[in-house]
Amino acid sequence: MEKDLGDYRKNYRKNELLKKNIPENPMELFQKWFYEADESNGIEEANIMNLATIGLDNFPKNRIVLLKRFTWEGFIFYTNYNSEKGKAIRENPNVALSFFWHSQERQIIIKGIVEKIAENLSDGYFETRPEGSKLGAWASHQSEVIDSRDKLDKKLSFFENKFKDMEVPRPAYWGGYIVKPTSIEFWQGRPNRMHDRMRYTLQENYDWKLERLEP
Repeated sequence: MEKDLGDYRKNYRKNELLKKNIPENPMELFQKWFYEADESNGIEEANIMNLATIGLDNFPKNRIVLLKRFTWEGFIFYTNYNSEKGKAIRENPNVALSFFWHSQERQIIIKGIVEKIAENLSDGYFETRPEGSKLGAWASHQSEVIDSRDKLDKKLSFFENKFKDMEVPRPAYWGGYIVKPTSIEFWQGRPNRMHDRMRYTLQENYDWKLERLEP
C-alpha cells in the first residue's frame, strides 16, 4: 500500500511570535498559550501531551498522556510507576514533552527532568478520579502482557467486589510525576514555512536564556 502525501500543504498565517512581545519566564507564555488553546472551539482536549522517554532497550518511545496540572516548577501527570514509562523514567529521568494545537498553528517542545510528586498530592488527585478509573488502576498491571480481554475484565470484577461499599484507596504503585523543564521551545506557524521558533533555556542561576531559532 502506498500513498503520496507530497501535495499535503498548509500555509500558516494566524499569528506571530516576536521576542519583544513575550515574557522573560516561559511558564507565563505557556499559560497564555494553554488558555487560548483550551478556550478554542477547534481543540477538544488542550491538555493532551506527548511524553517521550528512553526505554530500557535504549530506544526512544512516545505516548500520549494527559497534563493534569502545571505550576511555576513544571508539568504534572499521573501514571502507574511500574508501567513501561515508569520503568524508563526510573532508569533515565530525562524526558521530552510536546503539545501540538493544530487550530492555533502552535507547538511547544519541552525538555526536562522527572521527579515523583509528594504522596499526599497523589492521594489528593486520586480521590477526585471516577470510581471506575480508581478500580482500573488496581486491575491493570500497565504494560504487562495479558492473554485475553476476558482476564482483564475478571481482574476488574475482582476489585469491584473487593472495594464494594468502601472508598477505593490509591495503589502505592500509582501516582504523579512532575517534569521540571530545562528547555522550552515555542513554535508558531508562519507563511512560507518561515516559522517563528523561540527557545528558553534554564541557566545555572535559574534565569531563562531566550533565543530565536531558524525554522
